[in-house]
Amino acid sequence: MKKKLSLLLVLVLAVGLLAACGGGGGGGTEAPAAEEGAMTIGYASSNLNDTGQTFVADGARTYAEANGLTIQVQDAQEDVVRQQDQVKTMIEQGVDALVVVPVDTSAMGPITDAAQEAGIPLVYVNRNPFGEDQPPEGVYYVGSQEIVAGRMQGEALVEMMGEEGNVGILMGILSNEGAIKRTEGNEEILSQYPGINILAKETGNWQRDQGMSLTENWLTAYGDDLNAILANNDEMALGAVQALQAAGRDDVLVMGVDATPDAKEAVKGGSLAATVLQDLFGQGNMGTEIAHQAAQGNSPSQLTWIDFVPVTIDNVDEF
Repeated sequence: MKKKLSLLLVLVLAVGLLAACGGGGGGGTEAPAAEEGAMTIGYASSNLNDTGQTFVADGARTYAEANGLTIQVQDAQEDVVRQQDQVKTMIEQGVDALVVVPVDTSAMGPITDAAQEAGIPLVYVNRNPFGEDQPPEGVYYVGSQEIVAGRMQGEALVEMMGEEGNVGILMGILSNEGAIKRTEGNEEILSQYPGINILAKETGNWQRDQGMSLTENWLTAYGDDLNAILANNDEMALGAVQALQAAGRDDVLVMGVDATPDAKEAVKGGSLAATVLQDLFGQGNMGTEIAHQAAQGNSPSQLTWIDFVPVTIDNVDEF
Protein backbone atom coordinates (compact mmCIF):
# COMPACT_ATOMS: atom_id res chain seq x y z
CA MET A 1 0.00 0.00 0.00
CA LYS A 2 2.84 2.42 0.86
CA LYS A 3 4.48 1.68 -2.50
CA LYS A 4 1.20 2.42 -4.29
CA LEU A 5 0.76 5.71 -2.41
CA SER A 6 4.34 6.73 -3.21
CA LEU A 7 3.84 5.95 -6.90
CA LEU A 8 0.61 7.96 -6.96
CA LEU A 9 2.36 10.95 -5.33
CA VAL A 10 5.15 10.83 -7.93
CA LEU A 11 2.61 10.80 -10.76
CA VAL A 12 0.73 13.79 -9.31
CA LEU A 13 3.95 15.78 -8.94
CA ALA A 14 5.00 14.90 -12.49
CA VAL A 15 1.70 16.08 -13.93
CA GLY A 16 1.96 19.33 -11.96
CA LEU A 17 5.45 19.99 -13.28
CA LEU A 18 4.38 19.35 -16.86
CA ALA A 19 1.48 21.78 -16.51
CA ALA A 20 3.77 24.43 -15.05
CA CYS A 21 6.25 24.06 -17.90
CA GLY A 22 3.65 24.19 -20.67
CA GLY A 23 2.14 27.27 -22.41
CA GLY A 24 4.02 28.52 -25.43
CA GLY A 25 7.70 28.30 -24.52
CA GLY A 26 10.24 30.91 -25.62
CA GLY A 27 9.30 33.30 -22.83
CA GLY A 28 6.41 34.78 -24.85
CA THR A 29 3.34 36.29 -23.22
CA GLU A 30 0.24 34.24 -23.74
CA ALA A 31 -3.05 35.96 -24.56
CA PRO A 32 -5.92 35.18 -22.17
CA ALA A 33 -7.69 31.98 -23.12
CA ALA A 34 -10.70 32.51 -25.35
CA GLU A 35 -14.03 30.90 -24.81
CA GLU A 36 -14.23 27.44 -26.29
CA GLY A 37 -15.06 27.70 -30.00
CA ALA A 38 -14.21 31.42 -30.23
CA MET A 39 -12.72 32.58 -33.52
CA THR A 40 -9.24 34.07 -33.67
CA ILE A 41 -8.41 37.06 -35.86
CA GLY A 42 -4.77 37.65 -36.75
CA TYR A 43 -4.06 41.40 -36.95
CA ALA A 44 -0.85 42.58 -38.64
CA SER A 45 -0.12 46.29 -38.14
CA SER A 46 2.38 48.19 -40.23
CA ASN A 47 3.65 50.25 -37.31
CA LEU A 48 2.07 50.85 -33.91
CA ASN A 49 4.45 53.77 -33.33
CA ASP A 50 2.40 55.58 -35.99
CA THR A 51 -0.35 57.43 -34.13
CA GLY A 52 -2.85 56.86 -36.91
CA GLN A 53 -2.25 53.13 -36.89
CA THR A 54 -3.01 52.92 -33.17
CA PHE A 55 -6.54 54.15 -33.97
CA VAL A 56 -6.95 51.47 -36.65
CA ALA A 57 -5.80 48.79 -34.19
CA ASP A 58 -8.12 50.15 -31.48
CA GLY A 59 -11.05 49.77 -33.85
CA ALA A 60 -10.09 46.17 -34.55
CA ARG A 61 -9.69 45.33 -30.85
CA THR A 62 -13.01 46.95 -30.00
CA TYR A 63 -14.90 44.87 -32.56
CA ALA A 64 -13.16 41.68 -31.43
CA GLU A 65 -13.95 42.32 -27.77
CA ALA A 66 -17.58 43.19 -28.47
CA ASN A 67 -18.07 40.00 -30.46
CA GLY A 68 -16.23 37.47 -28.30
CA LEU A 69 -13.29 37.06 -30.67
CA THR A 70 -9.64 36.51 -29.81
CA ILE A 71 -7.32 38.93 -31.63
CA GLN A 72 -3.57 38.44 -32.06
CA VAL A 73 -1.88 41.78 -32.78
CA GLN A 74 1.53 41.89 -34.46
CA ASP A 75 3.61 45.01 -35.15
CA ALA A 76 5.91 44.95 -38.20
CA GLN A 77 7.49 48.34 -37.37
CA GLU A 78 7.60 49.21 -41.10
CA ASP A 79 9.58 46.06 -41.98
CA VAL A 80 7.87 44.25 -44.85
CA VAL A 81 9.80 41.00 -44.40
CA ARG A 82 8.91 40.98 -40.71
CA GLN A 83 5.26 41.48 -41.61
CA GLN A 84 5.36 38.58 -44.08
CA ASP A 85 6.91 36.35 -41.41
CA GLN A 86 4.36 37.43 -38.79
CA VAL A 87 1.46 36.63 -41.09
CA LYS A 88 2.98 33.26 -42.02
CA THR A 89 3.29 32.40 -38.32
CA MET A 90 -0.31 33.37 -37.60
CA ILE A 91 -1.49 31.20 -40.50
CA GLU A 92 0.53 28.28 -39.12
CA GLN A 93 -1.08 28.88 -35.72
CA GLY A 94 -4.49 28.42 -37.31
CA VAL A 95 -6.12 31.86 -37.11
CA ASP A 96 -9.61 31.98 -38.62
CA ALA A 97 -9.08 35.24 -40.55
CA LEU A 98 -6.45 37.92 -41.12
CA VAL A 99 -6.56 41.72 -41.01
CA VAL A 100 -3.47 43.40 -42.45
CA VAL A 101 -2.37 47.04 -42.69
CA PRO A 102 0.37 46.74 -45.33
CA VAL A 103 3.87 48.01 -44.71
CA ASP A 104 4.43 48.21 -48.48
CA THR A 105 1.37 47.99 -50.70
CA SER A 106 3.52 46.81 -53.63
CA ALA A 107 4.88 43.82 -51.68
CA MET A 108 1.74 42.07 -50.45
CA GLY A 109 1.84 39.25 -53.01
CA PRO A 110 3.39 36.68 -50.63
CA ILE A 111 0.83 37.48 -47.91
CA THR A 112 -2.09 37.28 -50.33
CA ASP A 113 -0.81 33.99 -51.77
CA ALA A 114 -0.23 32.45 -48.32
CA ALA A 115 -3.75 33.34 -47.12
CA GLN A 116 -5.38 32.00 -50.28
CA GLU A 117 -3.39 28.76 -50.15
CA ALA A 118 -4.48 28.27 -46.53
CA GLY A 119 -8.09 29.15 -47.33
CA ILE A 120 -8.09 31.94 -44.73
CA PRO A 121 -10.06 35.17 -45.39
CA LEU A 122 -7.74 38.17 -45.68
CA VAL A 123 -8.81 41.79 -45.19
CA TYR A 124 -6.43 44.60 -46.06
CA VAL A 125 -7.22 47.83 -44.20
CA ASN A 126 -6.22 51.49 -44.67
CA ARG A 127 -3.60 50.91 -47.39
CA ASN A 128 -4.87 49.43 -50.63
CA PRO A 129 -2.51 47.00 -52.39
CA PHE A 130 -4.82 46.60 -55.39
CA GLY A 131 -5.09 50.16 -56.69
CA GLU A 132 -7.95 50.29 -59.20
CA ASP A 133 -8.22 46.49 -59.39
CA GLN A 134 -10.72 44.24 -57.64
CA PRO A 135 -9.23 42.12 -54.82
CA PRO A 136 -8.88 38.41 -55.66
CA GLU A 137 -11.22 35.76 -54.32
CA GLY A 138 -11.25 35.48 -50.52
CA VAL A 139 -9.50 38.86 -50.14
CA TYR A 140 -11.10 42.17 -49.12
CA TYR A 141 -10.25 45.83 -48.69
CA VAL A 142 -11.62 48.42 -46.25
CA GLY A 143 -10.42 51.99 -46.46
CA SER A 144 -10.95 55.41 -47.96
CA GLN A 145 -10.28 56.66 -51.48
CA GLU A 146 -7.02 58.44 -50.76
CA ILE A 147 -7.05 60.79 -53.72
CA VAL A 148 -10.23 62.37 -52.32
CA ALA A 149 -8.38 63.52 -49.19
CA GLY A 150 -5.76 65.25 -51.35
CA ARG A 151 -8.44 66.93 -53.43
CA MET A 152 -10.22 68.16 -50.29
CA GLN A 153 -6.98 69.66 -48.97
CA GLY A 154 -6.33 71.40 -52.29
CA GLU A 155 -9.84 72.81 -52.49
CA ALA A 156 -9.72 74.06 -48.89
CA LEU A 157 -6.34 75.67 -49.49
CA VAL A 158 -7.52 77.57 -52.56
CA GLU A 159 -10.56 78.79 -50.63
CA MET A 160 -8.39 80.08 -47.76
CA MET A 161 -5.25 81.25 -49.61
CA GLY A 162 -6.72 82.34 -52.91
CA GLU A 163 -5.45 81.49 -56.36
CA GLU A 164 -1.84 82.58 -55.81
CA GLY A 165 0.85 81.30 -53.47
CA ASN A 166 3.71 78.86 -52.91
CA VAL A 167 3.16 75.45 -51.34
CA GLY A 168 5.27 72.69 -49.82
CA ILE A 169 3.94 69.13 -49.69
CA LEU A 170 4.96 66.78 -46.87
CA MET A 171 4.57 63.23 -48.16
CA GLY A 172 4.22 59.98 -46.25
CA ILE A 173 6.22 56.83 -46.94
CA LEU A 174 6.46 56.61 -50.71
CA SER A 175 5.60 52.91 -50.84
CA ASN A 176 2.18 53.67 -49.32
CA GLU A 177 -0.83 54.31 -51.51
CA GLY A 178 -1.96 57.11 -49.19
CA ALA A 179 1.19 59.12 -49.79
CA ILE A 180 1.01 58.76 -53.56
CA LYS A 181 -2.72 59.35 -53.97
CA ARG A 182 -3.08 62.20 -51.48
CA THR A 183 -0.23 64.04 -53.18
CA GLU A 184 -1.80 63.30 -56.56
CA GLY A 185 -5.05 64.82 -55.31
CA ASN A 186 -3.19 67.93 -54.11
CA GLU A 187 -1.51 68.35 -57.48
CA GLU A 188 -4.72 67.71 -59.41
CA ILE A 189 -6.43 70.67 -57.72
CA LEU A 190 -3.48 73.05 -57.46
CA SER A 191 -2.50 72.55 -61.10
CA GLN A 192 -5.75 74.25 -62.10
CA TYR A 193 -4.40 77.57 -60.79
CA PRO A 194 -1.40 79.05 -62.66
CA GLY A 195 -0.65 81.38 -59.75
CA ILE A 196 -0.05 78.51 -57.31
CA ASN A 197 3.42 76.93 -57.32
CA ILE A 198 4.59 73.79 -55.56
CA LEU A 199 8.00 74.72 -54.16
CA ALA A 200 8.94 71.30 -52.74
CA LYS A 201 7.69 67.75 -52.19
CA GLU A 202 9.57 65.64 -49.66
CA THR A 203 8.80 62.62 -47.56
CA GLY A 204 8.49 62.94 -43.80
CA ASN A 205 7.59 59.25 -43.45
CA TRP A 206 4.35 60.07 -41.59
CA GLN A 207 6.40 61.26 -38.54
CA ARG A 208 5.97 64.50 -36.60
CA ASP A 209 9.68 65.07 -35.99
CA GLN A 210 10.47 64.66 -39.68
CA GLY A 211 7.69 67.06 -40.65
CA MET A 212 9.23 69.60 -38.29
CA SER A 213 12.74 69.08 -39.66
CA LEU A 214 11.67 69.42 -43.30
CA THR A 215 9.71 72.57 -42.54
CA GLU A 216 12.76 74.08 -40.84
CA ASN A 217 14.72 73.36 -44.02
CA TRP A 218 12.04 74.94 -46.19
CA LEU A 219 11.94 78.07 -44.04
CA THR A 220 15.68 78.41 -44.55
CA ALA A 221 15.46 77.75 -48.28
CA TYR A 222 12.33 79.74 -49.17
CA GLY A 223 11.78 82.19 -46.32
CA ASP A 224 8.76 84.44 -46.83
CA ASP A 225 8.01 82.80 -50.19
CA LEU A 226 6.54 79.79 -48.37
CA ASN A 227 2.80 80.40 -47.97
CA ALA A 228 1.30 76.99 -47.24
CA ILE A 229 2.12 73.39 -46.34
CA LEU A 230 -0.06 70.42 -47.23
CA ALA A 231 0.85 67.31 -45.24
CA ASN A 232 -0.29 63.78 -46.11
CA ASN A 233 -1.14 63.23 -42.43
CA ASP A 234 -1.68 65.16 -39.21
CA GLU A 235 1.51 64.06 -37.51
CA MET A 236 3.69 65.71 -40.17
CA ALA A 237 1.37 68.73 -40.24
CA LEU A 238 1.76 69.18 -36.48
CA GLY A 239 5.53 68.92 -36.88
CA ALA A 240 5.32 71.71 -39.45
CA VAL A 241 3.29 73.80 -37.00
CA GLN A 242 5.98 73.35 -34.35
CA ALA A 243 8.69 74.56 -36.73
CA LEU A 244 6.64 77.55 -37.82
CA GLN A 245 5.84 78.56 -34.24
CA ALA A 246 9.52 78.32 -33.29
CA ALA A 247 10.35 80.59 -36.24
CA GLY A 248 7.65 83.08 -35.32
CA ARG A 249 5.74 82.44 -38.54
CA ASP A 250 1.97 82.56 -38.20
CA ASP A 251 1.33 83.43 -41.85
CA VAL A 252 1.73 79.93 -43.30
CA LEU A 253 -1.38 77.80 -43.77
CA VAL A 254 -0.91 74.17 -42.72
CA MET A 255 -3.30 71.29 -43.44
CA GLY A 256 -3.19 67.61 -42.53
CA VAL A 257 -5.22 64.42 -42.89
CA ASP A 258 -6.74 62.09 -40.24
CA ALA A 259 -8.40 64.50 -37.77
CA THR A 260 -6.53 63.02 -34.82
CA PRO A 261 -7.32 64.48 -31.37
CA ASP A 262 -4.16 66.63 -31.42
CA ALA A 263 -5.01 67.91 -34.88
CA LYS A 264 -8.57 68.83 -33.92
CA GLU A 265 -7.25 70.80 -30.95
CA ALA A 266 -4.82 72.58 -33.29
CA VAL A 267 -7.67 73.45 -35.66
CA LYS A 268 -9.67 74.84 -32.72
CA GLY A 269 -6.64 76.86 -31.62
CA GLY A 270 -5.97 78.19 -35.11
CA SER A 271 -2.46 76.79 -35.61
CA LEU A 272 -3.73 74.19 -38.08
CA ALA A 273 -5.87 75.62 -40.86
CA ALA A 274 -7.69 72.38 -41.62
CA THR A 275 -7.52 68.62 -41.62
CA VAL A 276 -9.49 65.87 -43.32
CA LEU A 277 -11.27 63.27 -41.22
CA GLN A 278 -10.23 59.74 -42.01
CA ASP A 279 -12.19 57.39 -39.77
CA LEU A 280 -9.24 55.21 -38.81
CA PHE A 281 -11.06 53.61 -35.88
CA GLY A 282 -13.96 52.85 -38.20
CA GLN A 283 -11.65 51.26 -40.75
CA GLY A 284 -10.14 48.90 -38.19
CA ASN A 285 -13.57 48.12 -36.76
CA MET A 286 -15.15 47.45 -40.16
CA GLY A 287 -12.14 45.50 -41.41
CA THR A 288 -12.43 43.14 -38.46
CA GLU A 289 -16.18 42.83 -38.97
CA ILE A 290 -15.59 41.87 -42.63
CA ALA A 291 -12.98 39.30 -41.54
CA HIS A 292 -15.43 37.87 -38.99
CA GLN A 293 -18.24 37.65 -41.55
CA ALA A 294 -16.01 35.93 -44.11
CA ALA A 295 -14.69 33.46 -41.51
CA GLN A 296 -18.31 32.54 -40.71
CA GLY A 297 -18.87 31.65 -44.34
CA ASN A 298 -20.79 34.80 -45.28
CA SER A 299 -20.10 36.85 -48.42
CA PRO A 300 -19.31 40.46 -47.43
CA SER A 301 -18.49 43.10 -50.03
CA GLN A 302 -14.90 42.88 -51.26
CA LEU A 303 -14.55 46.67 -51.29
CA THR A 304 -15.81 48.88 -48.48
CA TRP A 305 -15.22 52.63 -48.74
CA ILE A 306 -15.38 54.95 -45.73
CA ASP A 307 -15.82 58.62 -46.65
CA PHE A 308 -13.39 61.43 -45.89
CA VAL A 309 -14.79 64.66 -44.39
CA PRO A 310 -13.07 68.10 -44.42
CA VAL A 311 -12.60 69.56 -40.92
CA THR A 312 -12.14 73.31 -40.38
CA ILE A 313 -12.77 75.78 -37.59
CA ASP A 314 -16.37 75.97 -38.81
CA ASN A 315 -17.24 72.33 -38.13
CA VAL A 316 -14.49 70.90 -35.89
CA ASP A 317 -16.78 70.79 -32.86
CA GLU A 318 -18.96 68.24 -34.69
CA PHE A 319 -16.13 65.70 -34.49
